Amino acid sequence: AGASPTQPAVALAAPIDPAERHHVITVAAQNLRDHYYDTSLAQKAADNLLAQEKSGTDNTAAQGEPLAVLLTGQIRAITHDTHLIVVYSATPLPPAPTTPSPADLARYRQAMQQQNCTIEKATILPHNIGYLKLNSFPETTICGTQVNTALASLNPAGAVIFDLRDNGGGFPDMVALVANRLFDRPQPWYNPKQTTDAPTFTQSPVPGSLLAGKPIYILTSPFTLSAAEQFTYNLKMLKRATIIGQTTGGAAHIGAFHRINDHYGMGIPEIRVTNPYGVPDWEGIGVTPDIKVKAVDALARAEKLAEARLRANQASR
Repeated sequence: AGASPTQPAVALAAPIDPAERHHVITVAAQNLRDHYYDTSLAQKAADNLLAQEKSGTDNTAAQGEPLAVLLTGQIRAITHDTHLIVVYSATPLPPAPTTPSPADLARYRQAMQQQNCTIEKATILPHNIGYLKLNSFPETTICGTQVNTALASLNPAGAVIFDLRDNGGGFPDMVALVANRLFDRPQPWYNPKQTTDAPTFTQSPVPGSLLAGKPIYILTSPFTLSAAEQFTYNLKMLKRATIIGQTTGGAAHIGAFHRINDHYGMGIPEIRVTNPYGVPDWEGIGVTPDIKVKAVDALARAEKLAEARLRANQASR
């Protein structure tokens, strides 16, 4: 929620005139200088944008979307940062985001109450397998109690399935709240939207939680996005869960979104966020499941795996 677009929209074949193209390029260059965390690379990338324009390279981009793709490539050629992106929208972009008003918060709170905080189902399936279908990671101050209650209801389970196949994202604080319950000690944690460059860890263990150490399965689809990908990615990197389904959507939504004009904007990481795992995150590529099956078949596969795991654990006692 509140995330700005980081993938180019499907655009109409709208022409762009030279004056608008020049405006987009010069503002993009200035935004890099003003906001990108690496000032040296920012200057080099900005200089490259202006040099490419001067050389006439950008004249080939006569429409909106191709220009955004071209400028993104020119920036990444210098920075090698896949979180830097220029986007084009055929429909006018909203004004720059502001702090939510009391009315906005009231509407969000009401929507969450009506949707049970996007908790579609929390239950114990046959064979003592816990199941939580969560369709977003809602704001903790509004939905923390409901999500904690849902997680606590899974304590008796021998294994837990998190169904994120329809989870389009949400808030990193809620991602952390859920993850905290899954470990018996603090673990390194990657949050691409954190506001400091300090290392982050889970706040584990959580008193009263019985989920630490139990087998975890996460169901994914191409509609698993953003915060849901953060949860999936971290648990995969920590070897804490088995990911089942299809590759996720690939929307890390790192950094801040800066509006250039009605149709162009850019995503810029303003803080160097340390990835404790030392590998690329899911931006643009998604999180690859450990077991690839069609999303519609993921739950049945997870249930079979969980049942076999619990049966084996029981036999070894």
